[in-house]
Amino acid sequence: MAKQRQEMLFGIRAAMEAINSEKEIEKVLIRSGLAGPLYNEFFELVREKDVPYQFVPKEKIDALDQRNNQGVVALIAPIPYQEIEDVLPEIMVSGKIPLILVLDQITDVRNFGAIARSAECAGVQAIVIPFKNSAKVTPDAIKTSAGALYNIPVCRVQNLKTLVRNFKKEGIRIVAATEKGEIMYTEANLTLATAIIMGSEDVGIEDALLRLADEQVKIPILGSIESLNVSVAASLMIYEAVRQRSL
Repeated sequence: MAKQRQEMLFGIRAAMEAINSEKEIEKVLIRSGLAGPLYNEFFELVREKDVPYQFVPKEKIDALDQRNNQGVVALIAPIPYQEIEDVLPEIMVSGKIPLILVLDQITDVRNFGAIARSAECAGVQAIVIPFKNSAKVTPDAIKTSAGALYNIPVCRVQNLKTLVRNFKKEGIRIVAATEKGEIMYTEANLTLATAIIMGSEDVGIEDALLRLADEQVKIPILGSIESLNVSVAASLMIYEAVRQRSL
């Protein structure tokens, strides 16, 4: 698969226009020390629209573009994110048993892409990620997913705890994969409407989110390394659901 280039917009006014037109913006890079009335107006808009941003040295901005970039670069998402409020009803009326993947604090884009590839192959109907502390749909993620990210809805939400509470109201069981789990992942009933939560390899699933799970399950680790790669663990979880549902 050919390497894709991420679309970038340079300049404060171009970035503001993109934000106001509701383009899918991955992140805005802002030169450290930038100031002035136009910058203040721009930064207020970034905060108001909750656009992810990062302050970076002048050298990083200039390395992306040598023209008059005004110290601002907006990185545009290669594909649009979807709203879980729109996707969930479509899943419900499709006649399929919901199988949704929720990713908590997974920031590596290659892990994200690999997870998406397995999820799409297994028939997962949606992947949900938080706005902050999460890998995004970047060209590298798409490449690692072998294009699967073009075919599976990716939804971003402000708060995963609110999402989980809403899922439970809709009758979707929450299964969290964690080393703290008391039962093996093969013992969980994944034939019901299910949202599987996967956490990062270093910190796992946030405790407050973990407490909302209906069931906490573990994948056995028999060797000396303490954890599996999260993309491998996610594959085991979702294909266990496929196995159970095919019986």
